[in-house]
Amino acid sequence: MTSQSSTRELFSSRLGFILLAAGCAIGLGNVWRFPYITGQYGGALFVLIYIAFLVLLGIPLVTIELAVGRASRRSIGMSFEALTPGSKWRYCKYFMIAGNYVLMGFYTMVTGWMLYYTVNVFDGAFTSTPVTQEGSGAYFGQMLSNPNEQIFYTALVTIVAFGVCALGLRKGVERITKPLMVLLFCLLVFLAMRSFFLPGFEKGLSYYLSPDFSKITSDNFFEILSAALGQAFFTLGVGVGSLQIFGSYMSEQKSVVYEAFVIAALDTVVALLAGIVIFPACFSYAVEPGQGPGLIFVTLVSVFSNMQYGQLWGGLFFLFMFFAAMSTLIAVFENIVGIGVDMFNASRVKVVIVNLIIVLVLATPVILGFNVLSDFHPMGGESVVLDLYDFILSQNIIELGSVVYVLYASWRYGWGFDKYLAEANKGDGFKVTPKVQFFFKYVLPIVVIGVMIQGYIGVFGK
Repeated sequence: MTSQSSTRELFSSRLGFILLAAGCAIGLGNVWRFPYITGQYGGALFVLIYIAFLVLLGIPLVTIELAVGRASRRSIGMSFEALTPGSKWRYCKYFMIAGNYVLMGFYTMVTGWMLYYTVNVFDGAFTSTPVTQEGSGAYFGQMLSNPNEQIFYTALVTIVAFGVCALGLRKGVERITKPLMVLLFCLLVFLAMRSFFLPGFEKGLSYYLSPDFSKITSDNFFEILSAALGQAFFTLGVGVGSLQIFGSYMSEQKSVVYEAFVIAALDTVVALLAGIVIFPACFSYAVEPGQGPGLIFVTLVSVFSNMQYGQLWGGLFFLFMFFAAMSTLIAVFENIVGIGVDMFNASRVKVVIVNLIIVLVLATPVILGFNVLSDFHPMGGESVVLDLYDFILSQNIIELGSVVYVLYASWRYGWGFDKYLAEANKGDGFKVTPKVQFFFKYVLPIVVIGVMIQGYIGVFGK
């Protein structure tokens, strides 16, 4: 083991690792996107398909990232060099590292939106009097048209999250994330319990979790499979090393397979509970739940404004959403900081200052794309800068990064399946059997590339 590996800071407890790694996976993708996409594609049937893909595709990719991180005790910035010195695999890290910056270029802005809505809903600005969906849509449009307000909230959450990382793994990231995640879970459970007493609870739950075979036809069957596969694939945040960094800090107490299952389970539970919060509220107040991405900022604001004590319930809901976004922000920033420390042997504080500036510069055109640069359509049609960032990350970098990880861990030209197996099976808990090598070596890369092709069809085949 190298000197850096032996002196690398580790989590003070297994709970710290679990909550932080889960915080990286638990974000707006599963508490925002998962509920509405589940309702659109057949409820419980979609959930079952999603879970199957999560186990078959998502968890194996998580185990690879964690194993590479724990074996190398490095971030993606230096892990290939540590495990396979002199190999050309090290060149793959650059586009994977870039993926973290592209993600933070727009995720910081959306996290700022969540804080903005938390403040304004608690203040009663949006919910003190009943508003229609058109009215709540106007509030959202007003926010988008104001670049100064967005820049302020984006800068605020970015500075706070990087400030946490500057304090170190244990004193900053772990110490702050643990209570943050505990509060997130408590808020979610509290809001879900509140849903049981809403008049539309049964209808909302039926819409959300009762299988609706009428929504599955010969025309959209593959679309549903693709949606479930894509959700399972993206919800865990694989492909850019954001989970690997936590593998580099984890102990050998439990096998990485065991920890991957725990992370995936927590991620799925939060996603399911978020739907239990959202859909009964929609049916209780006769609001169309199939609103897609507008479900949070338009539909639910209208719902809360018409609900008794809606200012309180709405404020708590957006506070939960803010915590979920913030946990991901801190986790990915920790990866970015870890990469800088590993590659340049620089202090945390210096790396934080430099990257704080870089992220804010990258976020600025995304914010301006809704106002000052609203006439700029980088992908044609009505697209904005956010769409370009999302396309670069979601349809390219994540898939390519995942293929790199799978081939690196399963092919003899990379790290090798035997070494991956030895690392993955250290510790108590579930083990990886050598029988899955064919699946890792051939099936996983083909499936991931298939997701990538399907994504291109969805974007350019319209």
